[in-house]
Amino acid sequence: MNPKNDSSQMKQILNPDLNSESSSKRTDQNIDQTQKKVNSKEAEGKGSTSKVENLKLDALKITNSEGAAGKGGDGSPQGGESSKVPNPQKVNSKAPDQKGSDQKGPKQKGPDNKKADQKEPDHKKADQKETAMGSTEGRPLGSKSSDSNTTASPGTSSNGAPPNSQSVKRKLSQTSYDEAAGWGSPPNTGEKLKREPECHMDPDKLEPNRDHTVLIDINESRDDRFVPYKGQPHAWDNLHVKLPTDFPKTGPKSRWDATVNALNSLKKKASIKDVAMAIMSYNQSYQREWKFHALETYVEQVNKRENNFSILIPKMAELAVRLPHVIQHAIPLLKQNRSHAITLSQGQISCLLANAFFCTFPHRNSTKPHSEYSNFPTINFSNLFGEPSPRKIEKLRALFHYFNTVTNEETRPRGLVTFERICIPPKELPNWQKKTEILTHLQVFSEGFIETEGKGLLQVDFAAKYVGGGVLGNGLVQEEIRFLMCPELIVARLFTEKLGDNECLKITGAQTYSVSSGYSDTFKWLGPYEDDTKRDKWKRRLCQIVAIDALNFHNPKDQYTKENIQRELNKAYVGFRPDPSVPLEYTPDIATGNWGCGAFKGDPELKALIQMMAAAVAGRSLAFFTFRNSAQARELRQIHKLLKTKRVSVGRLYTLLVRYCEEKQHYKSKSVFEFIQDKTGSASSHL
Repeated sequence: MNPKNDSSQMKQILNPDLNSESSSKRTDQNIDQTQKKVNSKEAEGKGSTSKVENLKLDALKITNSEGAAGKGGDGSPQGGESSKVPNPQKVNSKAPDQKGSDQKGPKQKGPDNKKADQKEPDHKKADQKETAMGSTEGRPLGSKSSDSNTTASPGTSSNGAPPNSQSVKRKLSQTSYDEAAGWGSPPNTGEKLKREPECHMDPDKLEPNRDHTVLIDINESRDDRFVPYKGQPHAWDNLHVKLPTDFPKTGPKSRWDATVNALNSLKKKASIKDVAMAIMSYNQSYQREWKFHALETYVEQVNKRENNFSILIPKMAELAVRLPHVIQHAIPLLKQNRSHAITLSQGQISCLLANAFFCTFPHRNSTKPHSEYSNFPTINFSNLFGEPSPRKIEKLRALFHYFNTVTNEETRPRGLVTFERICIPPKELPNWQKKTEILTHLQVFSEGFIETEGKGLLQVDFAAKYVGGGVLGNGLVQEEIRFLMCPELIVARLFTEKLGDNECLKITGAQTYSVSSGYSDTFKWLGPYEDDTKRDKWKRRLCQIVAIDALNFHNPKDQYTKENIQRELNKAYVGFRPDPSVPLEYTPDIATGNWGCGAFKGDPELKALIQMMAAAVAGRSLAFFTFRNSAQARELRQIHKLLKTKRVSVGRLYTLLVRYCEEKQHYKSKSVFEFIQDKTGSASSHL
């Protein structure tokens, strides 16, 4: 295809008959209705402050640390045997910060119960079965918190960030996590949640082994200069990522050569038409399917001071064509039924994501049943470019800011990230009926969010089976927003197969780049976020996220069975179980909320008990965020206090839940909490 002369093909690609409705302007959509000003004694700079109604915070500061820990795996003969066997004597309460400027983090907003977020198409409707999580599960990461103290400063970096964007820093005092009455915390019991970096233990030297693939050369890399590991050659098989550089040659010119030529042409000029023509030149079989309306609408609608599309695209193209120099070792697929980890640099991730933007990954565009990658999420950005919507425009703003950051020498991130698939064999899962553990400590917060007030804890991603859900489509609930504020998470879609019932994905070291407000249809990208979270010995941000997928109950009654309760208990336990090589005293506690209780129709009371039980068997305490539902927070504290006072074991509680399900199948029963309360011998109260 001649990108200069083939105007008829160009019309097919762009269909430039966008009407005023399809390119309608974004509105604020009430995103600021819940935000009010609050006095902030700790605020940095001049920016505006905010106040939550009835929330009195006097000296709140957010610590700049997030939980970290991770393992890995792939039999690369690069180093020694052990990937990560931390030494209990290596306690690092103040992990050294690294060089390199990065961006700092966002927050979640209150739930939006719109059904549109139940299942978001990823590339085709075949993906809908596993995408977005329910809107009542929690406020999405990155949302501008109406309860936060924020400081705004003009974004004037040379990386093309919008001049008027705000770099937001949130501060919270150390004691406010567990004690500030304004956050709806329970009376001071003397128990504290374990957080990174206070409970941090440095891992041993980073080394690959059969269960850990390390894509940097650990012997040649120094400080923040990472050298790609030149190990196992790229493999064109069903065990490794099929990179565009290795597409089998079928003619005199390879597909990668054609891709490089097309992307190099964008270094000279980079209009929407140029980008579309370049992408379609090596994806011609999708000529009739792929459209670029959303991308065109983004350029038309976004404020000109923010829109540096023609400047950024050449930088992104240059980043993408460096793939053979940046990735020089085969990337394993994290397939089902095997625990394995991949550690790679943030620079390598940015290169892979630039290729995803330009849709260079072969065999990854079809999600039809029985297609080669039908069991994997999509990775190419083609669906994001299609039918325009306000949601997609805001997503593109977040993603272009990420690429602005990583293509600028002054702001590009200089650390590592580990993606670990954890599979626990069925024989190692708990026999719930026989578990004797008593519930662990619980802190319930009616205000605050997993990703901010949960800093330093293991943060739960209310995931879809296909990680990332509808992040590259229309999905915009908890998981999708987290992936947009931390775009490095998106690369997990390149190599992570659909999660099984006994599996989770744990990500250590992801960086936050943006701050946002709203949720679902009210979602809005607000600006850069300067992430100054400290790094561990492997140069990973002290932030650990675990993706666990709840069951999707199309009929809510289906969740009240022994089998489904056991499945959810096992799934939560897989995500909560600590690393066996790390002593429990150096394992951070867990930040979670209404997992699976939105579009997936989970019962919030039942899901809360399930997570309490899984945490107890895992030996970890919980921070539970009810996202402004003060009644739920009160009830959670009451039922937890009752169960602790009566010393009800996990096994006893499991038996009661099974009995509750049996009764509920035959007649209308009380709520879960009321049933448990009655059966434990307590007089009926306010549950």
